[in-house]
Amino acid sequence: MMTVHEVSRLTGVSIRTLQYYDRIGLLHPAEYTDAGYRLYDDAALETLQQILLFRELEFPLKDIRRIIQSPSFDRRKALDQQITLLEMKKEHLDNLICLAREIKTTGAKANMDFSAFDSKKMDEYAAKAKETWGETPAYQEFEQKTKGKSKAEMMEVNRQMMDIFAEFGAIRNGDPASAEARALVRKLQDFISAHYYTCTDRILSGLGQMYAAGGEMTDNIDRCGGEGTAVFASRAIRVFCDRP
Repeated sequence: MMTVHEVSRLTGVSIRTLQYYDRIGLLHPAEYTDAGYRLYDDAALETLQQILLFRELEFPLKDIRRIIQSPSFDRRKALDQQITLLEMKKEHLDNLICLAREIKTTGAKANMDFSAFDSKKMDEYAAKAKETWGETPAYQEFEQKTKGKSKAEMMEVNRQMMDIFAEFGAIRNGDPASAEARALVRKLQDFISAHYYTCTDRILSGLGQMYAAGGEMTDNIDRCGGEGTAVFASRAIRVFCDRP
């Protein structure tokens, strides 16, 4: 565990900023001491890295909070998209530097090319990325349902959902079309609707694809139910959603 002072020295983020992130629900400490001092663990520091990367991409704090708290947020996928955006930003800055040097050498009138200022491609990619990070009506419903819930309460809800995947793990060597598998898919769908957002068959189908797509979400499910659980759950969901 690290104190807020130690985190500030390590990251360069001011203590006041870390306290503000806590107040607005963007980054909570792992725990507090009896005296009320904030303590941060490795998971909190990983989240802070994500926040700082999004800040480098000039995302508003409210958007960052929505993204990293989205039920569909996948850290690995987000990093891939952040790398792409940062590379696009680097290319954009390189073009501006080249233009500025050319103007310095030849004068503004000699080069009236404004293409270096065009950030449309980067903006379009960022907009599409935001959609995959939770800019959806389903997330708006999730935000309303979880409003006012403490971190401990949300951790308990997440634990209960992982318990369902543990049940999938217990039958992962069976038939994904079995009555037992169908019952578990219905249980999962009802749980998501009750605690996160209305989980239609269409949304459930999309979640099923993400469960088996690799990355953090797949790892977490397999950690709960054993290797292969995510793929089995995905197949069971596909069968369930394809029913007549």
